[in-house]
Amino acid sequence: MLVGASKGGLPAVSMLAVPLLSLVISPIAAAGLLLPIFVATDLFGVLAYRRRFSPRNLMILIPGATLGVAIGWGTAAIVSEAAVTLLIGLIGVGFVLHSWSRRKNAPARPADWPRGLFWGGLAGFTSFVSHSGAPPYQVYVLPQRLEKMAYAGTTTILFAIVNAEKLIPYWALGQLSLANLRAAAVLFPVGIATTLATVRLVQRMPEKLFFTLVQVALLLISLKLVGDGGRVLLGV
Repeated sequence: MLVGASKGGLPAVSMLAVPLLSLVISPIAAAGLLLPIFVATDLFGVLAYRRRFSPRNLMILIPGATLGVAIGWGTAAIVSEAAVTLLIGLIGVGFVLHSWSRRKNAPARPADWPRGLFWGGLAGFTSFVSHSGAPPYQVYVLPQRLEKMAYAGTTTILFAIVNAEKLIPYWALGQLSLANLRAAAVLFPVGIATTLATVRLVQRMPEKLFFTLVQVALLLISLKLVGDGGRVLLGV
């Protein structure tokens, strides 16, 4: 349901899925189990938002995110997942607090290549490590003040591409297996149904409430990530 809600237009909530599954299986196994569910629900999310997205943002973000996935694959054996988790959390907390401290009438920031490539790359990298690409992505996109449906569509389409790119590296690293695929198949209907229901919810939700919920979810999830990463690094 968390993955489906994110693909339906409520980004960041899917970041709770790996920590939740990690209560009963290893984080690596959780990431491998969830990837096929991400890919399956992506198809329905892309279909729902195929006419509502920002072409310029996708043109900028996709190359950066693709490079980030490649870096994540190449450094998988040496990168500390706890350190990445802590970094993602700190970025998310800092961004939300900064956003809330800004003037309400501050001008929208247009899409640009330097920032887009950097934040897109970081989103691709963190998505590869732990399916947590939303905070870096939102740091770049939220200040643009896109229209609600364009924001949701851009998010859904970008991460559909990123998740498809992750299939081969995950398989090569042994994080995908037939057992995972069988378990994921049981969960597909729930994810797909939640995707379609969330699309309808986003369409009816007032724009101000939508973006407030996105920021609150980002803050809460980022605080959780800071706690998770900090505890592991401190050996608590």
